Amino acid sequence: MIIKHLKVLAIRRVARIAVVALGFGLAASPVMSANGVDPDVDRVLRSMSSYLGGLSAFSMNADIDDEIVDLDGQKLQFSSAVKYVIERPGKFNIQRRGAFAEAEFIFDGKTLTLHGKNNNAYMRLEGPKTIDEATRAVGIETGLDMPGAELLDAEPYTGLVANVLSSDYLGTVYVNGVECHYLTFRAAQVDWQLWVRAGDKPLPMKYVITSKWVTGAPQYSIRYRDWDINPKIEDKQFSFSAPKGARKIETIPINALGEIMPEGAK
Repeated sequence: MIIKHLKVLAIRRVARIAVVALGFGLAASPVMSANGVDPDVDRVLRSMSSYLGGLSAFSMNADIDDEIVDLDGQKLQFSSAVKYVIERPGKFNIQRRGAFAEAEFIFDGKTLTLHGKNNNAYMRLEGPKTIDEATRAVGIETGLDMPGAELLDAEPYTGLVANVLSSDYLGTVYVNGVECHYLTFRAAQVDWQLWVRAGDKPLPMKYVITSKWVTGAPQYSIRYRDWDINPKIEDKQFSFSAPKGARKIETIPINALGEIMPEGAK
């Protein structure tokens, strides 16, 4: 029954992807609109961007809630968990366990591999050289969601402030017991909020995107946890060896949640 819902909702997800791309400057030539950035917001955002971009490697976990509104107006929320291992400038291992499928994204600086564990099928993309290029290639070539990809950029600030119309600094609040700066932003198609850890390690702790013109204003939220800025990393984490019986495919079947569809799902 849920799979049938997702088939109907595919068009809603396409709209959401387009909205996020417009709102966060993921198009090829984003237009800066720094006039809409409050000075206090700008200070926190630049601090976070500089800190993240300056890390040679890091890992963290995240919990994601993705809302979709069906054609009857019912809001559905699907949760997933993601583990990130990042090594700059051009390597990552991202493991996602979603509502219907498990997937991994592995990039070694030359080849980007997308592996659907349920299907035991994988796809490879050649060409990207950096993390920024690789995360964009995933969305462009496959339509798969890369959760919070813009925060993995070498300079997150540029993409985050693109097309911002207004922003506000709402002081400090607590997320998972951690004091955070609370930032809010408005763009033409989306509103978004960001909670950044206060202190000398300005890490993102929570990130919420609201598709305000979509019926029901569904939200996409990410809570980051277990940050490690000095992770023990082995080269094998960024290499992919196809499991026994794995099929290499040219296109990845995607459901309305931006996940690789399980075998036989329709």
